[in-house]
Amino acid sequence: MQLKLHMVTIEDLMPQEHFLRKLEAALDLSFVYEETSPLYSRKYGRPPIDPVVLVKYLLVGFLYGIPSERQIEQRVQTDVALRWYLGLDLFDRVPDHSTISQLRRRKPSFRKVFRRLFEEVVRQCVAAGLVSGRLAVTDSTHVKANASQASEELVEMPEEAGVYWERLDAYEEEGLEELERRTGKRRKKRTKQIKRDNRRSKKRVSRTDPESGHMKRPGKPEGPHYLSHQTLDGDYGIITGLTVTPGDVYDSVPYLDQLEHIHQSVIPIQAAAADSAYDFPLAHRVLEEHGIDFYVRPQAVYDRTQVEFKRDAFRYDQEKDRYICPNGKTLRAKRLYRSDSGLFWEYWAEREDCRACPLREKCLSANDRQGARKLSDSYFKPSVQRHLSRWKEPDYKQALKQRQIWCEGTFAIQKRCHNLTRVLRRGLEAAEDHCLLSATALNLRRMIWAIT
Repeated sequence: MQLKLHMVTIEDLMPQEHFLRKLEAALDLSFVYEETSPLYSRKYGRPPIDPVVLVKYLLVGFLYGIPSERQIEQRVQTDVALRWYLGLDLFDRVPDHSTISQLRRRKPSFRKVFRRLFEEVVRQCVAAGLVSGRLAVTDSTHVKANASQASEELVEMPEEAGVYWERLDAYEEEGLEELERRTGKRRKKRTKQIKRDNRRSKKRVSRTDPESGHMKRPGKPEGPHYLSHQTLDGDYGIITGLTVTPGDVYDSVPYLDQLEHIHQSVIPIQAAAADSAYDFPLAHRVLEEHGIDFYVRPQAVYDRTQVEFKRDAFRYDQEKDRYICPNGKTLRAKRLYRSDSGLFWEYWAEREDCRACPLREKCLSANDRQGARKLSDSYFKPSVQRHLSRWKEPDYKQALKQRQIWCEGTFAIQKRCHNLTRVLRRGLEAAEDHCLLSATALNLRRMIWAIT
């Protein structure tokens, strides 16, 4: 057998138009040294592996859909392009996959690099004109936790206030002043939190990964999951905001904080679009105050009262802010009701009117204790009506269509190409790292495609 001697370098073997060449030229990772400098000793221990190499090591796994560190190591050993990107020569040793495991165990604060990496890529996209803020679209997708449904058990739910409790305090105070102006009466300011709903006193928690959440939604797989809540810009589909929660958290919970962060720290948002899961009254009011147009698919409304006269039978007099019942009597706002995550005006009829009403049996149930008909309206109803009154307009429908295309399409790509199907490690922090790297990989793909 005759062998040939070739004089080549890894630079010669790396194609000039390769994606990783473009990525190396576009992405500056020097900030990694700044973020990790407190984690390494300059006096003691063996020389560490370059932290930029470790970040690239994990990043290529998500760029090319390689699901585990062990498989990344095997791929880098044989792939010249990956060796070139990591700065390894043909015969340099590839970092062992266990190095990443030990890094997580010994230096857990290293994980802040992933959030900074995501933010730096978004900043570059903004600077390149790929993010305009004209339309921010939001949705969530489920990510399978590394736990089985058989590991779940029922546990008692802790008693705590709703996520929007503090936000509602200021609006409640505003509403109480308005109520005093209308009725001349003023109740004391609330000092105690509302007790939890006893109908949901327990929830399913995995013993294997207790920080995941039991997801049970129509058309979705059931079991322990995490949710990746993502907001994208409607121009090039760049992911500008990401929050990870357990799988049993409602989509509306992280929404306002995420949008406000983007609006104040990334780029001003002109309009936001979301599906019906985000149609809650507080969102309409808060976004209106920020000057953000809100395009949301209205939620279906169900009247569960066990009487013949439903809410539709009552006519609202907007000028005098009152309801007129089928018998011509008036229901006026008499109380501001606070729930765990909402604020409502209560409109009451007079007991004398209801007692003598010939339609009483159709309007009040037999076991009614109040003796008068009551209707509730959200305190934020004016903002809701201003947004939803445009529901049939072409630009409203176009915004919802863009949301569906960008959000659903992006989730499909991430699950197929960027490891968003499931997380291999356990815990909320690990799930957030995983989702951040997946989103960063997608943003880099779209950024390189757009600028080259």
